[in-house]
Amino acid sequence: MSTTADLLKGAAELFPDEVVTSAHVRHLDLPFGAGRFALITLDNGFDHTKPTTFGPASLANLNTAIDQVEKEAAAGEIIGVGVTGKPFIFAVGADLKGVELLKEHEHALAIGKGGHEVFKRLSALAVPTFAYYNGAAMGGGVEVGLHCSYRTVSKALPAFSLPEVFLGLVPGWGGCTLLPNLIGADKAVSVIIENSLNQNKQLKGQQVFDLGIADAIFEGADFLEQSLIWTANVLKGDVEVERPVIDRGEAWDQAVARGRFIADGKVHGAAPAAYRALDIIAAAKNGDLQQGYDAEDVALADLIMGGELRAGIYAFNLVQKRGKRPAGAPDKSLARPVTKVGVVGAGLMASQLALLFLRRLEVPVVLTDIDQERVDKGVGYVHAEIDKLLGKGRINQDKANRLKALVTGVLDKAEGFSDADFIIEAVFEEIGVKQQVFAEVEAVAPAHAILATNTSSLSVTEMASKLKNPERVVGFHFFNPVAILPLLEIVRGEATDDASLATAFAVAKKLKKTAVLVKDAPAFVVNRILTRFMGEIQNVIDEGTPVEVAEKAVEPLGLPMSPLVLLELVGPAIGLHVSETLNRAFPDRFTVSENLAAVVKAGKRGFYVYSAENGFKPELDPEVAALLKQGDVVLTEEQVRARVLDAVAQEIGLMLDEGVVAEAQDIDLCLITGAGWPFHLGGITPYLDREGVSERVNGKKFLEAGVASVPA
Repeated sequence: MSTTADLLKGAAELFPDEVVTSAHVRHLDLPFGAGRFALITLDNGFDHTKPTTFGPASLANLNTAIDQVEKEAAAGEIIGVGVTGKPFIFAVGADLKGVELLKEHEHALAIGKGGHEVFKRLSALAVPTFAYYNGAAMGGGVEVGLHCSYRTVSKALPAFSLPEVFLGLVPGWGGCTLLPNLIGADKAVSVIIENSLNQNKQLKGQQVFDLGIADAIFEGADFLEQSLIWTANVLKGDVEVERPVIDRGEAWDQAVARGRFIADGKVHGAAPAAYRALDIIAAAKNGDLQQGYDAEDVALADLIMGGELRAGIYAFNLVQKRGKRPAGAPDKSLARPVTKVGVVGAGLMASQLALLFLRRLEVPVVLTDIDQERVDKGVGYVHAEIDKLLGKGRINQDKANRLKALVTGVLDKAEGFSDADFIIEAVFEEIGVKQQVFAEVEAVAPAHAILATNTSSLSVTEMASKLKNPERVVGFHFFNPVAILPLLEIVRGEATDDASLATAFAVAKKLKKTAVLVKDAPAFVVNRILTRFMGEIQNVIDEGTPVEVAEKAVEPLGLPMSPLVLLELVGPAIGLHVSETLNRAFPDRFTVSENLAAVVKAGKRGFYVYSAENGFKPELDPEVAALLKQGDVVLTEEQVRARVLDAVAQEIGLMLDEGVVAEAQDIDLCLITGAGWPFHLGGITPYLDREGVSERVNGKKFLEAGVASVPA
């Protein structure tokens, strides 16, 4: 029988590059003569920018610290044990870099067992144990605290979560078993399933306390000191911690059912992690902790060896690392300062852009349009949004006044733009209109000003072709809603110079957007792939497949919404316009649907209607159904899905051959951050590789083995 130490030693050999966390033990005398206390501090020796994690060697260090305090507790030398973290960080869970390296199911099982064996020892000590959540706590960091007898949390704690399901795992070191037994199944489902699938939503300190995860909450400034005073009072019996009785009846089953409903709504059964977590929560109803831990071990190992987790980690790394260091961006030292921004147009998109530039750059922003009424409406929109922020307490009155004073609107471009450094247009998507706007702007803007276009599909090179200085024109394509979707496609025209491009990337960073460098090719990345995807759905409907079959066919991808609901969000007229642009560029692959044109001509907002009687579920609009002219070729869901995925794989292959982006990774980064494509797919290319589509269509996979899959 191998010991915990053997397990961890074996695992550590597989992971030589671990950033190792130490577990320092120090002793102190608690206030009020309560007795001698051992405090374990988790610290990897780096500042808060490199959070503390648990790899095998780190778990071994914690295990050794517990060896020491276990002896002291048994000998009566200490009255309790506490666990805390370095400044600003408690611990953020398992080291995922190590997980990526695992190739064998038994090694994956050892990781689960190793964590359990170490953490369980905290609850088995002869004295009470305390976790002091002083800073960010995620995954295994949360779970080590759940194994303690008591927990305190800092009011200043910024982020607390069990994000495993988001990545394609389960909370596998006690989270699925202990949390429902501590706070009840319903609250546990919110933390483990709902928050995780809601773009990895984080809890703040107060919420951790309100949920009952922590027994006491203290200010950040003297958090540890107050926690130790509270600990002394608990140990002396002056403070009694009361916890609610957990409802192990129907409420537990209802909570699990609610979790399944949330998972179905988010991933449509396409990713296993949420369902595995819910099975363990369901089984935890009987309070048998060891049975729960064993189930966590098996689920963890199965998921580590499955494609979804590898795709999830890949997606996480794209957003956290590649997204912050864009491939192909020029040297940032070339960027010029931006002290004033001009926005051409004052419609909804332009107003959203003005608000974003204002909030992030805090520099003067000026809007122009063709008449005073539109200008006033645009400025009014920005003011109203600032008032909303004020009402929610997100900014104070002083800041609200300052921001409002920075935004203005004028009719005369010469007056508005003569001292602007960055001017972006958001006018009608028509090349002639945009060329005219840029000619007017170039005549009045300073020589160094960047001229940016928010075009979604038109050629940046063509737009700049009639200017004296085409080198300062850059594509700056945002996604709607601007405040929510992080992607910014930065397009280099044929004449765009490095300084203009560097300035665009510097501005994107200040706007807190994920910028991806894109070649000036029709519809760039997201719209080109989505239009091919949607076009194929539209084709099969036009040929004769019922609308509901075509829609259901792509459900296994677990997309945030069905294709026709997405079309409604984008707007059928815009969808039609982009398909026409791409049809002109690539007539053999992009069709223009006569049915879609008819829907647009009839002024319809989409294919569906929603009624209260039907619970606002989408139903095919009878007026749209009457417009549809369909052939007699009826495909099955499987046939539709194969056609759609083949089309997407072909298009991505061609885009990579054309050099639209540097690598397949950039395609995935664009789809995740610009179209809400699921993390558990890793974007799109790992899914196409895993399903065998890439090789069927292009004769090869998009990614090397081990990049978003189990290493060979």
